[in-house]
Amino acid sequence: MENSSPPTNSPSGLLLMTPVEEKPDKVRLKKELGLLEGVAIILGIIFGSGIFISPKGVIQEVGSVGSSLLVWAVCGLLSMIGALCYAELGTSIPKSGGDYAYIFEAFGPIPAFLYLWDAMLIFVPTTNAIMGLTFAKYVLQPFFPDCELPDLSVRLIAALVICFFTYINCIDVKGTTRVQNAFMFTKVAALVLIIFVGVYYLVFNSSKNFENAFEGTNYSPGKVAIAFYAGIFSYSGWNYLNFMTEELKNPYVNLPRAIYISLPLVTAIYVLANVAYLAVLTTTQIIASNAIAVTFGDAAMGYFAWTMPFLVALSALGGLSVHIMTSSRMCFVGARYGHFPTMLSHINVNKYTPTPSLVFLGILSLIMLCTSDVYLLITYSSFVESFFIMLSVLGLIWLRYKKPDMPRPIKVSLAVPISFVIICIFLVTVPIFEKPFEVGVGILITLSGLPAYYFGVVYQNKPAWFTRMFNGLTYAMQKLFMAAKEDHLEEKDYTS
Repeated sequence: MENSSPPTNSPSGLLLMTPVEEKPDKVRLKKELGLLEGVAIILGIIFGSGIFISPKGVIQEVGSVGSSLLVWAVCGLLSMIGALCYAELGTSIPKSGGDYAYIFEAFGPIPAFLYLWDAMLIFVPTTNAIMGLTFAKYVLQPFFPDCELPDLSVRLIAALVICFFTYINCIDVKGTTRVQNAFMFTKVAALVLIIFVGVYYLVFNSSKNFENAFEGTNYSPGKVAIAFYAGIFSYSGWNYLNFMTEELKNPYVNLPRAIYISLPLVTAIYVLANVAYLAVLTTTQIIASNAIAVTFGDAAMGYFAWTMPFLVALSALGGLSVHIMTSSRMCFVGARYGHFPTMLSHINVNKYTPTPSLVFLGILSLIMLCTSDVYLLITYSSFVESFFIMLSVLGLIWLRYKKPDMPRPIKVSLAVPISFVIICIFLVTVPIFEKPFEVGVGILITLSGLPAYYFGVVYQNKPAWFTRMFNGLTYAMQKLFMAAKEDHLEEKDYTS
């Protein structure tokens, strides 16, 4: 779509923004994130909960030690390829909102709205729910070592931590980022501890788990694709710093640097952590475990086994907090462009945080706790998110043709996005035959966004009672959250 300007009640177009000095009296998201905070955000999301639950999901699909390690390495490579593409997108279109902003710029409002619709209804609240459930399961597992965890207790604890971190994110961005920095080091320490114990076990004990490493591999394309979904879920989050570009100091430098530092580190740690798991546990033990790091600690760490659930719980908490913070900016930007209710684009006038968006996503995350089956949630979220990530990178290719003169501080070889799109096509299409019900549900939820788009965005002659009700609700939300519409930058502060 050639004309990709946003609705009339929003800023005019996706313009490139150069760093400007913030005025303290403006109601606007503040530039408070440096390189360390950017790295902490990426690592905080990626090291959230996936590495502590997804090894089971990978190995039960591919069936062997060697193939599972290969899946983890390839998932890391795929993430690094995707991150290169997002470095170009993020510096070419330095707007908060990430994929939403990129899809809007490349393909227009309808695909961007459908991404926002899916993000808000599926993979954002689903990921929050998964991290909350992971924390709850690791907290409760030591108290129920030989029996099933009480499902209601798991969900109640998950709900409590989601509410708590939603509140914390509403209070202060700078304080939240300081917490992220502390959590980042805790997450890395937990995984390094697992790696050291695994290496020690591998050197001084039997390494029979790695004999005939590829024996029993399931080569079914559908099974391989589902295994990749479990692995990709653990790596998911490498693109989330792009959601907060407007709050990043010097984004042209710090955005790509944060990506380049984080992804190789994550890939190395993930592969080594899985080697450690497999050095201590058999494939049968991994598949039978509901909390693999706890099972690992019990088998290899003796009196210090209690440290594992503690460190993993802290990791899940940190991932939940940073995911709540970053995803709320996508909801905020979507509302700014007229695709979601106006009240969600308002900012607390004292704290400069998008409080209405944070609370809205918190409520949706609580709804997702209706099920505690994290692997079902992963399948739902990974399929839909993979499709739209593919669409964002496809947009990079399209923008090279559509806007060849667009300023691109970082410009990757076309072979990089083309390779990424080809791999994503495989990951998106093959599971249709393996998990048709889950994929069908994801597609139906996506298509349900079309009537919502035409009624909420395109249709202007809404009934008077509906407009009065909505305006009243917006006014009530403004009073409740002490929120107001943000002050936009002046036109002279932008460069095209």
